[in-house]
Amino acid sequence: MNKKSLQTSLIHSDYAAPEGFAAFPPGIHHASTVLFPNVAAMRSGQWKDKNAYTYGLHGTPTTFTLEARLAEIEGGAHCLLAPSGLAAIAMIDFALLKSGDDVLLPDNVYNPNRELGRWLSQDFGVTARFYDPMIGAGIAELIQPNTRLIWAEAPGSVSMEVPDLPAICKAAHDKGVLVALDNTWAAGLALRGFDAGADIVMHALTKYQSGGADLLMGAVITRDRALNDRLAQAHMRLGLGVGADDAYLVMRGLPTMKLRFETHDANARKVAQWLKERPEITKVLHPAFEDCPGHANWKRDFRGAGGLFSVLFDPRYTEEQTDRFVDALAFFGIGYSWGGPNSLVMPYRIKGMRRQWADEGILVRFNIGLESPEDLIADLAQALAALG
Repeated sequence: MNKKSLQTSLIHSDYAAPEGFAAFPPGIHHASTVLFPNVAAMRSGQWKDKNAYTYGLHGTPTTFTLEARLAEIEGGAHCLLAPSGLAAIAMIDFALLKSGDDVLLPDNVYNPNRELGRWLSQDFGVTARFYDPMIGAGIAELIQPNTRLIWAEAPGSVSMEVPDLPAICKAAHDKGVLVALDNTWAAGLALRGFDAGADIVMHALTKYQSGGADLLMGAVITRDRALNDRLAQAHMRLGLGVGADDAYLVMRGLPTMKLRFETHDANARKVAQWLKERPEITKVLHPAFEDCPGHANWKRDFRGAGGLFSVLFDPRYTEEQTDRFVDALAFFGIGYSWGGPNSLVMPYRIKGMRRQWADEGILVRFNIGLESPEDLIADLAQALAALG
């Protein structure tokens, strides 16, 4: 033991905890600086290989463990974490696109992804074009020599169309174009994106993986090592690290994710079926219901649904009336995001969000949580009475 002052003892302790501790929860490792046993270890460590720890931003046992578990759930081989779902989307775009390139996005894409595409077009010289999400194999006609990436989302954000993913992926691969799938809605449980043909699968872990509506995080999963390395380079250059405590909270949610997802699914179908029979509602946009565009694709490719769906109100109801309905709900919070235990509701001005939208009536999206569906239905009934 080296002789040291009290001040130095506060920083340098001789104690080391005994090895061999085991418990179900993974350890939480906080680190910015990672210590190397010697100079040779420092010089030989390769952060992209994940065979050594080099710096907190590049990973700790906590984040490496979460990445491995997420990749396994999705059927992938590699995973990179990001501070949010949108950060994961940005990582993909900046890794794969450069000035002069072209990217295709579905018209029903998650709106921040749409806005990122517009930003790339405006300031980075990348052409972002939007396609009909139900185009299927017809997307081949939109692929240009400079098209580098096609985004897909299943189902589409807010309006819930389910695309023909295998057809889109085949058309892209026939022309050497990569497909990135936002698979947040299915969580890797109702659909494995690689089985549908995607090259990259992205998740907002903010939703079902977390399950607590209390954190933000994203993940980018691949099977191909070379593709992962391109993404990892962007991950490093953009500084997309996540905190150990948040990573731990996601891991804590994983053992119950399937149980929660199935409960969200069952509750949502009960509520959606009740709404389908109401005279105030003209269409239920739930992929498991025939009203929803792409229902046949969902039935073929998916093994379930979650708690998120939308409805269209009869056109006789004004926005003022549907806003009154939303305000009258007691068990539904008015808020974005979803996947947590609490039910949510959000009205949308859908015509302003889509290039072509033929349906009439106000669109309202629901996230059905883990409450009693009977209580939620009773709440909806009293709120519908407020329509006037």
